[in-house]
Amino acid sequence: MYIIDIIYKVPTTLIDQHMEAHIAFLEKHYHSGNFIASGKKEPRTGGIILAIAENKKIIEQIMAQDPFYINQLADWNIIEFKPTKSIKAFTALLEGCA
Repeated sequence: MYIIDIIYKVPTTLIDQHMEAHIAFLEKHYHSGNFIASGKKEPRTGGIILAIAENKKIIEQIMAQDPFYINQLADWNIIEFKPTKSIKAFTALLEGCA
């Protein structure tokens, strides 16, 4: 599992101009099964995506397609995360994604 930390580099007024394309990007990768959750950070300085892939390289390739990244509006950090303890519902979700 990967935690993708998106960091805005520009004011949110510019982010909002590209939000529709970003949402289409998210939907594509929810449909592919790579994204399992996403949302804005508070305060609104970026966002977080929880993702699953065989390796970090795949996540890097996916994130290079993000309109926020393509248009130099945001950067991202990818954190590999291996849950060792969770509630049953989360464990079942992860097993369903594997």
